[in-house]
Amino acid sequence: MRLIVIGGDAAGMSAASQARRRLGPGELEITAYERGEYTSYSACGIPYWVGGLVDGPDGLIARDPAAHRDNDIDVYTGHEVTGIDLKARTVTVHDRAESFDHLMYAAGATPVRPAWADTPARGVFGVQTLGDAAALQKWLEPGRDSAVVIGAGYIGVEMAEALQRRGLRVTLVERSGQPMSTVDPDMGALVADAIRGLGVVLRTGVTVQGLETDGGRVRAVVTDDGVLPADVVVLGLGVRPNTALADAAGLPLGVTGALATDLRQRVTGPDGIVDGVWAAGDCTQVTHLVSGRPSHIPLGTHANKQGRVAGINIGGGYATFPGVIGTAVTKICDLEVARTGLSSKEAEAAGFRFVTATVESTNRAGYFPGAVPMTVKVIAEKDTGLLLGAQIVGRAEAAKRIDAFAVAVWNRMTVTEMTALDLGYAPPYAPVWDPILIAARKASDAL
Repeated sequence: MRLIVIGGDAAGMSAASQARRRLGPGELEITAYERGEYTSYSACGIPYWVGGLVDGPDGLIARDPAAHRDNDIDVYTGHEVTGIDLKARTVTVHDRAESFDHLMYAAGATPVRPAWADTPARGVFGVQTLGDAAALQKWLEPGRDSAVVIGAGYIGVEMAEALQRRGLRVTLVERSGQPMSTVDPDMGALVADAIRGLGVVLRTGVTVQGLETDGGRVRAVVTDDGVLPADVVVLGLGVRPNTALADAAGLPLGVTGALATDLRQRVTGPDGIVDGVWAAGDCTQVTHLVSGRPSHIPLGTHANKQGRVAGINIGGGYATFPGVIGTAVTKICDLEVARTGLSSKEAEAAGFRFVTATVESTNRAGYFPGAVPMTVKVIAEKDTGLLLGAQIVGRAEAAKRIDAFAVAVWNRMTVTEMTALDLGYAPPYAPVWDPILIAARKASDAL
């Protein structure tokens, strides 16, 4: 049998590695094609490389092509698959046809790039791949003084901080009324204060209309609220599932525009399972276990898990990927931001009746050195008390507290049940009433 993998990052190479663990080279031939230069790397680490906190690109690579080849996986970088023929069971790469018995589609996602960003002018960058980051690093030579980051989601906020650390004057532009729209507006306001505290100019409610260029390079960003000088422009507008190749081949897409799969990561559509075709990672849609709706949530954690599940099944084992609950964390300087489950907006869109509770607490006992404030917000279903979601904004030791909420959401706990959780306590680590327990108790009272 032959497995062809499209995409050499988290999902694709996790699938290849798991399949190889179960079937030797004499049982399964594995060939992976990656259009970029690198395999198995951490795109999440790019802002920290740009900001000078970590070394790159080698420091961000978990396993290079040589390591995969040592594992009897043939990896070809700089090779883009340009066609899939499901009937002939072949892919086209470098104008030749390669046959497959199993096809692993792990093409990832592509950055959202508006029409005004399609310019030959230098100085406009996405930050999707290590190649993108390397090009940005090369551009950031002495004399680049001003930067405009467009989009204040996770990557935009992180890139704004990274460029500010590099000594540039940074303006962060966001079309909506708050940064990080994945959290509720009251929590987003705390994030906005932290961004401005860095010295970054935050402009919300502003729409970008175009770019000004001169001499073949970008000079400014044109918005509906003025012109912003820029020696470098970074796009942080999110991503779309990279499914053009799949769509052209006739593979069915889900309602999100991403590939739909079953629990075992087999591509599915109205006519059922597509034989021998698997998909995982940012090009697939997932089930949100709280709302029950199909969602597109591109995160490396999901990609690795989905790839592992697909590889186990390709190798003759059995594994499933049940879905996600939207857990995510990030930081802005020393401010930590975390969320899990549904936001208020998402809960309303899903049709829930709910209550919210927000508490102010500290990460440690108030009298202990290093105690700093933390804001915790809980969203619970009215009547049942089911925990629908939680958000945390604070400093030291704030973000990872979201994991307790994530476990509770995953296991469908009520906020009343959470008030009795036996959480660890010592003054250096938490108040006697942990912020998690205080928030759960307040939500329970609100019911």
